[in-house]
Amino acid sequence: MSNVTEFTEQIRLYEPHRRQPRIAAIGGGHGLSAMLRGLKTYTKNITAIVTVADDGGGSGMLREDLGMLPPGDIRNCIMALANTEPTMQQLLNYRFTEGSLTGQSFGNLFLAAMNGISGSFDEAVQRMGDVLAITGRVLPVTNQNVYLEAEFDNGSRTLGESKIFYAKKINDCRIRQVRLVPEHPQALQDSIDAILQADIIVIGPGSLYTSIIPNFLVDGICEAIRASGAVREYILNIMMQDGETDGYTGEDHVRALLEHAGGGVIDVCIANNAPVPEKWLAPYRQEGVGQIELDREKIEALGVALREFPLCLPGRYIRHDPDALSRAILSVWNEFEA
Repeated sequence: MSNVTEFTEQIRLYEPHRRQPRIAAIGGGHGLSAMLRGLKTYTKNITAIVTVADDGGGSGMLREDLGMLPPGDIRNCIMALANTEPTMQQLLNYRFTEGSLTGQSFGNLFLAAMNGISGSFDEAVQRMGDVLAITGRVLPVTNQNVYLEAEFDNGSRTLGESKIFYAKKINDCRIRQVRLVPEHPQALQDSIDAILQADIIVIGPGSLYTSIIPNFLVDGICEAIRASGAVREYILNIMMQDGETDGYTGEDHVRALLEHAGGGVIDVCIANNAPVPEKWLAPYRQEGVGQIELDREKIEALGVALREFPLCLPGRYIRHDPDALSRAILSVWNEFEA
């Protein structure tokens, strides 16, 4: 039976007329927002819980100038869940191309202005979501101002999420661990509640050390995940990431997450098993990275089940197909709930 046929058979296990599951999606970056675009067609009960450790690009500029939490990843998730006219979408995604605002997103400025008239950052995020009539909710994982520090295998450290890529290139070794500065920020209570009330907790996809793991370093998040009765699904990236997970296997990804978060946070790892066309792999190979290799026995030896589906959406950047990934998430939930 072909991969596509197997996938179709498994997807039949999910019946669209069933109760719409409550989903808590944890992560950041483009991987999370792309997945949300797919999930919102299957359930309205979505809460995106988003990292706030970003300090680069337009977000970093606003963070430095206004002392606010970084808006970029939050904005991407709000836009993914928004139900607005195309013109509004285009406006909020617009990036200035000249002057002091070069490279800045209007959506970031919109959220910055909303933050200025709100009592807290999470209130500003909620109000922006209300204006854009989003499906579900978007929440920062914490309201506290935190930065990300990475320690490498050679013992060196670098502070700042935007600097980790370059530091890894210079050190030419793996990331040993990451931590938040200051340590032990408190999770937003709404984020904890969303996790405890979820039927499905989705972790990723996205950058392992800079988009996913930072959420697990916030006090209360791991404890809530372990206490939840949800099916806990980790979405493995399709490709290694240059400057972050070069040479990593599927087992390496799962192990790194468990080493930072502890056990009991992942029930199942969802991975792509569709081959990536050679023409799309060439640019990645020039950067010294490739498709993530899977070893079922090694992943399951970590206490995590593995489920494989054809999820690849080839292109200039190799990503998950949002609809196929959403159906895989629901199929696994249906299997584990049975």
